[in-house]
Amino acid sequence: MEVKAKARYIRMSPKKVRLVIDVVRGMDIAPALAQLKFINKRAATPVEKLIKSAVANATHNFELKEDNLFIKEVRADDGPTLKRWHPRAFGRAGSIRKRSVHISLILGEKVETKKEVEGKKEKLAAPKKVEEVINEEIKKEEKRAADQDKPKEGEASKEIFDEREKGKHRHKEHLDTLREKEKGGFAKKIFRRKAS
Repeated sequence: MEVKAKARYIRMSPKKVRLVIDVVRGMDIAPALAQLKFINKRAATPVEKLIKSAVANATHNFELKEDNLFIKEVRADDGPTLKRWHPRAFGRAGSIRKRSVHISLILGEKVETKKEVEGKKEKLAAPKKVEEVINEEIKKEEKRAADQDKPKEGEASKEIFDEREKGKHRHKEHLDTLREKEKGGFAKKIFRRKAS
């Protein structure tokens, strides 16, 4: 497994940083940090910080051992350059380039560690259609309503008398009376008074 870390916009020349990173490229972590401690270059400090950051990423995020890591790849790329000037003789101007650098670091493992997967991840179910979801919700609501209507254990089922239910089937009686009236003949059918 590879672990990456970057230090960007460091106010230093890439050429000067490359002198330091060429020393530590391919080394193990402990000897590289020891080497950087004694290099008399200003670029040693940001490179040392970057290595420590990458090691922290590896141990914390990926649970790798520090002894098993080495500097696989390290690179110093040009960052943005600030253009400044200073006056020269005869009214001319001399340019000043204030350079910056992006340092990229990749740590590798000497011996690959294989992590055992504790439990297989469950496959995600196929997405359901809106109609299916709505139908499921309706069925759940109907089931809840049916469960609420059922009397609980130990309770006697009580019939609730509702006045509104009293005349529910009166339309049948009404139809019977109409049929009896219609037996009177054709004239009675036509001139029958309508209920107001």
